[in-house]
Amino acid sequence: MFGILRPCRHSLPGGLAEEWMSHMCGLCLALRDDHGQASRIATNYDGLVVSVLTAAQAEECAGTRRAGACPLRGMRGADVADGSGARLAASVSLMLASAKISDHIADGDGVYARRGVRALAGRVAERWRRGAQESGDVLGFDGEGLLAVLDRQKRAEEEAGPGTDVLAVTWPTEEATGEAFAHTAQLAGRPGNAEPLREAGRLFGRIAHLLDAVEDRERDREQGAWNPLTATGTEPERARELCDGAVLGVRLALEEAEFADDRLVHALLVHELGRAVDRTFTEAGYPQDPNRHGHGYGHPHHDPRHRQHGQHPHRRADSGHSYGDHYATTGGSSDSSDGGGDKDGGNCCETCLSCGDTPPLNQPYRRGLFSGCAVAVFMFCTCQLCCRDPHPGPWSGKSRDAWCNLCECCECCKCCECCNL
Repeated sequence: MFGILRPCRHSLPGGLAEEWMSHMCGLCLALRDDHGQASRIATNYDGLVVSVLTAAQAEECAGTRRAGACPLRGMRGADVADGSGARLAASVSLMLASAKISDHIADGDGVYARRGVRALAGRVAERWRRGAQESGDVLGFDGEGLLAVLDRQKRAEEEAGPGTDVLAVTWPTEEATGEAFAHTAQLAGRPGNAEPLREAGRLFGRIAHLLDAVEDRERDREQGAWNPLTATGTEPERARELCDGAVLGVRLALEEAEFADDRLVHALLVHELGRAVDRTFTEAGYPQDPNRHGHGYGHPHHDPRHRQHGQHPHRRADSGHSYGDHYATTGGSSDSSDGGGDKDGGNCCETCLSCGDTPPLNQPYRRGLFSGCAVAVFMFCTCQLCCRDPHPGPWSGKSRDAWCNLCECCECCKCCECCNL
């Protein structure tokens, strides 16, 4: 999977983690149903935001369906997102994947430099492109217009040079994501949300494009590949300013939209988006200046006003706890290591996947020999047997101690400290 939004269970309090997983699984199954099994590899974290936005605007768009067993869910079924939002997310994800493959082919990156691989990947990209356009047309989404926008991306890159404003290069991406975000308002029956969501989508596209450029900057320089920052002479500090301003702009745009339940929307597009910026620049060797004042997108008092029956922002009607309260207890900082990130501003689930939707503790069950073995292999490969303390047994579901507790070498396992559930 790819994408800039990579939340984990630690940074999604309450039932938001399960809701996020529901949208991700719904996107994956929508890709399978509409475009075949192979298209499921196009599942990405950013595309499912489209599904989240659609469901957040209208309760009737927040439907689910029962899905069967999946290794990524510990070989158990689950209720996954269903409906027009998931299908639109699948169409957008397929377009993004097609564009990404085409970009790699044009740049001759890695294996794409080989003639056979390049030809095969080109056919896959073209098939996905047609499939995404057809499924988008069924939903009333102008897939052809979006593809035309993506085609303008190549022209913008060809015309860019030293001194060119980097925003001239990111503009096609901004326009494409803006249209995808705006169409969720039409699917949800809230036409008044179209303009603010278009603005939020446009800025989200800017961030995604710039973060991708920052992440690949050094590698592109070594390989002689094209990079928007290098080509336009844009310094990382300028890119950071644009990203921080865009994060703030997304938050302000969301304030103007009406939602039935905006908790997950703000968790992803305000808090996690800010963390994505911090993480990418830190990992690329450009950490934020501690003396520089940020926009405060990680602080609870900056959350947009809640519009559901006068509730406090992100407050759950059934629990009495708010999303802002969670951040207040973790320091409320977007670059804090608590509540979902490591000390470097990263995400613990990037090194171990113990936050996967495995069975909860204290709910014993029995699995057969083969299904239990499959779950045991999955838990071993995702660090759960050694790092999740306690963890459910793959066959019985009973609580088990982590293997790391059997020795004194836990300091060598960087993910143990943050992955205990």
